[in-house]
Amino acid sequence: MKINVSRSFKNNPNINLSRKFRIAKYVMYRETMLHKSDLLWTFLGSFCGIGLIGLINSQIFEVQDHIFLIGSFGASAVLLYGVSNSPLSQPRNLFGGHILSAIVGVTVAQLLPDTLWFSSTLAVSLSIMVMQMTKTLHPPGGATALIANIGSVKIKALGYWYVASPVASGVIILFVIAMVFNNLSGRKYPVHKGRKRKIKKTKLKVESKKVEVAECQKLEEEVSEEKFEVV
Repeated sequence: MKINVSRSFKNNPNINLSRKFRIAKYVMYRETMLHKSDLLWTFLGSFCGIGLIGLINSQIFEVQDHIFLIGSFGASAVLLYGVSNSPLSQPRNLFGGHILSAIVGVTVAQLLPDTLWFSSTLAVSLSIMVMQMTKTLHPPGGATALIANIGSVKIKALGYWYVASPVASGVIILFVIAMVFNNLSGRKYPVHKGRKRKIKKTKLKVESKKVEVAECQKLEEEVSEEKFEVV
């Protein structure tokens, strides 16, 4: 007697849960796979982006100043060149996050110059709120606000010029390099929300279908090897 395997297993909650878990695991595995060429382009983009900022800095300021190289640029490099398709890596978030956070950081530093621990805490917390309100969340922005308060004497002496340079000027350099290297490597940057949502939805649907078919075939093979007694 022929047994409908797909129907008998389809209504089994344990089988469905196991299949969904395997699908999610497979998709996560696929999402974290990297080609060797991606690693190379990531390295080259980050090297050129941070290197160009450092080179400009060395031509204008003394070696010990490093006024153009602020710590938050390193975190931005990870996002721009390592996960360029992330919403946090897009131009709106990159520019808005850094610039707005820099404004917040400088403002707090000038209003509360004598209480470092409090001004630093307030600057980071306010910058996060501002980025959330303006939909420009960019994690390195918090570091940009913090540096405006705990930075060197030369950083603090810049005042609101800190927003223009090194922050805005450095962000422009990182963005241009990201545009060049990400698109040369085949990774589209920037990624538009509509296009990204459509691509992700289609990709997940295809991957889910592949895993579902594979699981169904595996279950059919297991069932075919067993003997069923039909009452």
